[in-house]
Order: sequence, then structure tokens, then C-alpha cells
Amino acid sequence: MRKLLVALFLVFNLGSGAWAQTAPPADASQFQTIIAGQLQAFKADNGSEAYSFAAPTVKQVFPDAESFMAMVQRGYPMVYRNQSYEFGALGQDALGRPTQQVKITGLNGEHYVADYAMQQQPDGSWKIAGCTLMKIEGVGV
Repeated sequence: MRKLLVALFLVFNLGSGAWAQTAPPADASQFQTIIAGQLQAFKADNGSEAYSFAAPTVKQVFPDAESFMAMVQRGYPMVYRNQSYEFGALGQDALGRPTQQVKITGLNGEHYVADYAMQQQPDGSWKIAGCTLMKIEGVGV
């Protein structure tokens, strides 16, 4: 049992190091441009443009723009259509990926905080690797 725990510890710690990417503050403007571009593409119902901002790991799960857009419309309606958004702080997710916080007001007036995980590509560009969303009760953006 102890060997199994040690093996799991090594896998998770070594594995997380492989995923860890730190983003200098200068990348914040790139993150914001990418996220704003995707939000604008959602608003315009431009699936291929919105999909172009997704990281390869996302594209493995959603192999085409249509399935990606369907997932966003069902699972993230406040991201797909919103009244407004503003960028918050940079952070880091549990996998060590840099994140960009976005405060979103949905069409229904409800407020959310979205953390967009970013993944650097071999060519140095950044793509959106995921988004976690939390509803904020009774708090204005």
C-alpha cells in the first residue's frame, strides 16, 4: 500500500510539473485579446472563429466547431451570450496553467467569475484550454 501511495505521489507531482506553465504579466494582454476574440465570435455565432481559439486538448474532446459551439451553448450560456464582461486578475489553475479571470454578467443579470485556463503552444502562441465558472450571488460586477 505504501508503494502505491509513493507511486501516486510521484505521478501527480511529476505530472503536474510537466503541465506547469507560468505566464509573465505581459501575456495578460494576449490572454485578454484571445478571450475577447472568442467572446465576440460567440456573439456573432461564428463557430469556426470561436473554435480557432481553443487549445488542441479541447479540440480532442470536441473535434469540430459544431460540437464545440453546442457544448458552449448548453453548458456556458452566460459566456455564449452576455450583457458585459471585464477582465480581472491573472492566476494559476490546479494543473499549473496560467489563468485569466473574467467577470461576466449574463443576459439575465446574474454575475459570474470565469477562470480561463491558457495553454502555450509550441510556436509560443496561447490558446484557451478550459474555463471554470462560478456564479456570484448578490454581488455586482
